[in-house]
Amino acid sequence: MTLQQLKYVIEVSRSRSISKAAKKLFISQPSLSNAIKELENEIGITIFLRTNKGIILTAEGSEFLGYARQVVEQAALLENRYSNTQQMQHHFSVSAQHYAFAVSAFVRLIKEYDQEEYEFTLKETKTYEIIEDVKNLRSEIGILYVNDFNRKVIFKFLEEGNLTFHELFQADPHVFISSDHPLAKEDFVTLEDLVPYPYLYYDQGDYNSFYFSEEILSTLTRPKNIMVTDRATLFNLLIGLNGYTISTGVISHKLNGKNIVAVPLQVDEKITVGYITHKNMKRSQLAKIYIEYLKESIEEERRRV
Repeated sequence: MTLQQLKYVIEVSRSRSISKAAKKLFISQPSLSNAIKELENEIGITIFLRTNKGIILTAEGSEFLGYARQVVEQAALLENRYSNTQQMQHHFSVSAQHYAFAVSAFVRLIKEYDQEEYEFTLKETKTYEIIEDVKNLRSEIGILYVNDFNRKVIFKFLEEGNLTFHELFQADPHVFISSDHPLAKEDFVTLEDLVPYPYLYYDQGDYNSFYFSEEILSTLTRPKNIMVTDRATLFNLLIGLNGYTISTGVISHKLNGKNIVAVPLQVDEKITVGYITHKNMKRSQLAKIYIEYLKESIEEERRRV
């Protein structure tokens, strides 16, 4: 087993393709395939499954990748400490549901990260993909919510993926609406109050199950429904159509201005937001810092609600 083979495994996992990884590593595809096969034979496990749809990381491969990342990072730190070479390029990735506080913490991390080179990723994506990203070590941190309705299903997927859920905060449901919305000045709103207005929710792709919905009360029937894929579009439609969506009530006015407000929704529900990590992956220093910034961003915004 060589350090170079470990780097090959990390790049193949990141690229999710032997051919793409080979291009980035400046080696031929057959050479990369042979190096991975030799490593698999040496350690006695299958790291990647080759399918018609591309490369899939196995459960054993996920565990191996966690150790490989640690070895490669420590080797790079050792090299940088005792040589005159440039500081290594750090990688950090977060996958999250559409929460402004996740973006606020990420912005702060970038601003205060004093390095010449880095490659960071923030993905606002679908619930299932968040779980898959952390499970397959494409992201170190995943941010999502659970409640009484989806908890059993979400935790089943987390357990199967060898993932841990860490609670950040518990919130009462709110609706996000335009500051000019007819209900914007109300102390609270009911589901009946919202019936005349378009309901906006996030597309969950192939896993568009009620259990993977980013919004609570997803099983309710509503007369007007609009599905969107990104937060900017959702906010624009909230303003342009007097629509609404349901969330935690935690919103960043620094990032989103004051055109969107949060009004308490009178329902007997709770939303628990947390972050997920892989059990076999030691948390990096960047992840630790991001989580602290995440908690501070949440606390700052919750004081304003």
